[in-house]
Amino acid sequence: MDQLNEAAIAELTALCPGGVARDVDLSAISRWRIGGRADLVLRPSSTAEVSALMRWFSAQGIRPVVIGLTSNLLFDDAGLRAPCIQIGERMAHVNIKGQQAWAQAGAWVPGFARKLMQAWLSGAEHICGIPGTLGGLICMNGGSQRKGIGSSIVEVESVDATGKVRNRPAQDCAFGYRQSVFQTNGEIITAASLRFSSRPRAEIRSEMRTILAERRRKFPRKEPNCGSVFKSNPAMYAEIGPPGAAIERLGFKGAREGGALVSPQHANFIVNTGRATATEVLTLIARIGSAVEAATGYRMAAEACFVQADGTIQPADTVLNEITI
Repeated sequence: MDQLNEAAIAELTALCPGGVARDVDLSAISRWRIGGRADLVLRPSSTAEVSALMRWFSAQGIRPVVIGLTSNLLFDDAGLRAPCIQIGERMAHVNIKGQQAWAQAGAWVPGFARKLMQAWLSGAEHICGIPGTLGGLICMNGGSQRKGIGSSIVEVESVDATGKVRNRPAQDCAFGYRQSVFQTNGEIITAASLRFSSRPRAEIRSEMRTILAERRRKFPRKEPNCGSVFKSNPAMYAEIGPPGAAIERLGFKGAREGGALVSPQHANFIVNTGRATATEVLTLIARIGSAVEAATGYRMAAEACFVQADGTIQPADTVLNEITI
């Protein structure tokens, strides 16, 4: 972080008051409980602060890493030298009016789903158990039960690399299965407007309880993990089944690489048994990916992304391309 001397830190502190943290232990904020130390983490409280930070970084020729609550992220064991912007609890305001909701990108998804339920609004039941921020969910067009949050979006507010605030209607967001324009355009999602339908609260609550019970039955909850490691490919799903089924059929449940373990509960989850390193997780991902591709002809794309120390982010399955099974 050579570009960021004490004078630069002072300028960033003025742009993001109360939201500057230095020498942050990434393993403490990682859902995988893996990672070294980050030199600088900035936690803005508004779109205006995000915009100001991005203008400053743009002027300096620096590209910060942007994260939410770290679902689907694997941090480098070497930590993070690039500056990091974290959209989280300081940007988590939600406002519901009629059948429409406006929420900042740091809103906790399960809490957002509960607020909608309390307002008798239906359409977000499928996200009630997804542990992440709304911004991350929108970026991934995340959801469950083969659904995506994109179907509820009216408009997304974002900040581009120069600090310009943009507002995109849903039709300009290129939502597809676990895809959106925000995965490639470099913009930071800061807020969104969504529309839902009315439904009796008791019915919404009942459906959410069913979904949560199913998640508790299927997915590991005690050991640190990032959620599903591999994306579900619709073509592969139709012919072979979901990633977890393909991985399980090849005998990977319980497979281990150091402290990283393929969950005996669900094969598309890799858990940290205590002292797993990023290298061990990446090696296990590569072993699984190579084996499934050899057996089925399908290359599974990782939902999990690896954050290198220099700030480069790439799908975890592309980090170790060649691996001996």
